[in-house]
Amino acid sequence: MQTSDVEYQADDRRMIGYLAVPDEDGPRPAVLVCHEGPGLDDHAKQRARQLAEMGYVAFALDYIGDGKPLPDMGATMKALGPLMKEPQKIRDIGKAGLDILLGQPKTDASRVAAIGFCFGGTMSLELARGGADLKAVVGFHSGLGTARPDDAGNIRGKVLVLIGADDPIVPPKQRADFEEEMRKGNVDWRMNLYGGAAHSFMNVSASQMNTPGIAYHAPTEARAWQAMLDMFAETIDA
Repeated sequence: MQTSDVEYQADDRRMIGYLAVPDEDGPRPAVLVCHEGPGLDDHAKQRARQLAEMGYVAFALDYIGDGKPLPDMGATMKALGPLMKEPQKIRDIGKAGLDILLGQPKTDASRVAAIGFCFGGTMSLELARGGADLKAVVGFHSGLGTARPDDAGNIRGKVLVLIGADDPIVPPKQRADFEEEMRKGNVDWRMNLYGGAAHSFMNVSASQMNTPGIAYHAPTEARAWQAMLDMFAETIDA
């Protein structure tokens, strides 16, 4: 496996993503990795390496800037707040990262997925709503709401969202609205709801935040990752 930082432009800012390329000869299926709200961190990079070890070209994009996480939750919400109201900007930033992935020599552009954690899951879903050619979209404890739900009809691949039943950031009303959006869009979708899991259940460092409703949950991490692999088996591995 080879890894490298990749500098690129998006939203008139310098972004620095993280590329992990498997040793196998191409073309290979590829996965866009969208980090959690605070920024590109070791968790997103580790997921990219994990995917490359499995034979996928993986690119962890940057949507905060400079390839560095923000210092605290206040700074994170200040950065994400305006984005939440602008689906097209979310899609444009995501597409800039997707273009980096598609430009890799080993990437098979016909077998591409996007995954994301927290707001990164939202970004993956918005890319799909914008009509990106993604065979699979997977959101881990992702925000499900959008200002443009009618765009679900543009989704071209299969959708999987993995949500903690005790996640206060993705409450039942948001889940119900997402179900209705997917039905109206005639999307091939599924939602896994995990008991005992809160927000950021995939990230081992989440519990260190000492924030109610945000915690790592090892059983759900394993189950959700396997659910993603099952989706890949149906789509980009097929």
